[in-house]
Formats: sequence, structure tokens, C-alpha cells
Amino acid sequence: MIQEIVREPTAGGIVFRLSKDKKDLEILLIQDSKNRWTIPKGHIEPGETAKQTAVREIGEEAGLFHINVLCWLGKIHFKYRRLDKLVLMTTQIYLVHSLDPRETPTKEKWMNGIKWFSFADALDAIEYEDIEKLMLIAKKKIRSGEY
Repeated sequence: MIQEIVREPTAGGIVFRLSKDKKDLEILLIQDSKNRWTIPKGHIEPGETAKQTAVREIGEEAGLFHINVLCWLGKIHFKYRRLDKLVLMTTQIYLVHSLDPRETPTKEKWMNGIKWFSFADALDAIEYEDIEKLMLIAKKKIRSGEY
């Protein structure tokens, strides 16, 4: 039985760069301990803005520090049970440009993988429909330069 409802505010980023031939977008995804591909994200710490959290988490989870947050893309909601608690997680998601092609993503110990995907492959790999929708919005914004 659910005894408690817990709210967990988190933030993360859809991190992109242009492919070497400049024709495609590449999206950075991380693979969690359950083998699901997702975006770098994490808990908002006290005193932090969602945007600051996204930047910090991309640094911690992906080892990318030469980045530029272009805009806020949206907020997604997850619900899940943790023992006798119902966790309501909200994630603020930003569009983030990776600026340094020499910066190699490095995964944290708890992850099963991290890599750059072509945009189409990233859409296929991502396990969360809400993030997919925001990726499509992100692509439009990047293509049109409207951010």
C-alpha cells in the first residue's frame, strides 16, 4: 500500500552536436543500469536552478563541460513506486549544444553505456516517448535556428 507521496524535481538535457559532415545532428544518450537509453539528468539540489542542474548533471554523467544551454524544451512527468512510496518525478529538459568535438563523453560507474547517436538512431534507442517528442521539437528548433 502507498504510504507516502514523494515529489522529485529533476533536470537534464538533450545534448546535440553536428556530425562531422555537418549534415546530421547527433544526440548523446546514456544507458542506465537497466539498459535503457535516456538523456543525462538528475536531482535538483537545494539552491540550484533547473538549468544549473542540467549543466551539472551533463558534466557529471557525461563528462562534457564545453556546452551551451540554448533553451528550455519542456517538462515531463514520471510516476513510479518505490516500496511504499509513490514517487512523482518531474524533469525539466533543456536543449544543450556540445561545443567541443574533441571532448569525449565518459560514463559514470553505474551506467552501462554512453554514446553519440545519429538523430534517427537516438529516436529509435530512447525508451521514453515524452523525451522522443521533445527531441523532435529540439530538431525543429535547431534546424530553424529558433531558440
